[in-house]
Amino acid sequence: MTPQEVFAMGQNGLYHLLLVAAPLLLVALVVGLVVSIFQAATQINEATLSFVPKVIASVAVLAVAGPWMMTTLVDYLRSILMAIPRAVI
Repeated sequence: MTPQEVFAMGQNGLYHLLLVAAPLLLVALVVGLVVSIFQAATQINEATLSFVPKVIASVAVLAVAGPWMMTTLVDYLRSILMAIPRAVI
């Protein structure tokens, strides 16, 4: 296995990591921003007010995008496992 193939596998792994994590991170970011603006406008400083909506939104995203995320990860794992014989030779 050449160094270029190793770097390509690493790059592909990072790409899939970002692809799978992006929906959860983006939703948590948007919900946190909206809640922070609401807290600043109303001057309510409650810690659970920022935590609970993020958890609810994250669970909703997992319910909607979870099957796609699992399929993406399984396909990536399958491609990595199928590449093992080529890496050994």
